[in-house]
Amino acid sequence: MPNSNVSGNRLFSQTGLRFLWISVVAFVLDQWSKYAVLDSMNLYQSIEVLPFFNLTYVHNYGAAFSFLSNAGGWQRWFFTAIAIGISAVILWWLKQSPRSQKLLPVAFAFILGGALGNVYDRLVHGYVIDFLDFYVNNWHWPAFNIADSAIFIGAGLLIVDMFKNGDKHTDKPQADSSKTSQQ
Repeated sequence: MPNSNVSGNRLFSQTGLRFLWISVVAFVLDQWSKYAVLDSMNLYQSIEVLPFFNLTYVHNYGAAFSFLSNAGGWQRWFFTAIAIGISAVILWWLKQSPRSQKLLPVAFAFILGGALGNVYDRLVHGYVIDFLDFYVNNWHWPAFNIADSAIFIGAGLLIVDMFKNGDKHTDKPQADSSKTSQQ
């Protein structure tokens, strides 16, 4: 009987799953920062940090840019289900990624950590805790959090990977050079 510990180690060391530590770090930083805000700020309280940046504690009942935030509550479960489904697909993708791939699984690991950070909020609190508030003059970007930042970094890395590696990730059958040299 093969040693399952060795095959489990090989699964992690030879696939994109070896980058799951990035997901864990993103999730932990996200939750730590949110609980720091919960413990030290009141809802809608804003603390100026820089002339263009505040810590502003808000609840987001919707998705990005508060999309569907006033939809009546069903969106909580809808966005949770989508994020869980995407997380499952990302885990499958990471498991399928060969060791030679680096940038693509790192991108997926960032996205996974961010998605799970916001899923945790939706399940535990019923909303996502946002607090990073950037602005120019009186124009504010929608508040966001570390999880959103991880998703953004992952999406950016996916774009870089697309330009850098293009079609290299598709498995194309290679011509057998021994057959062509014999002819």
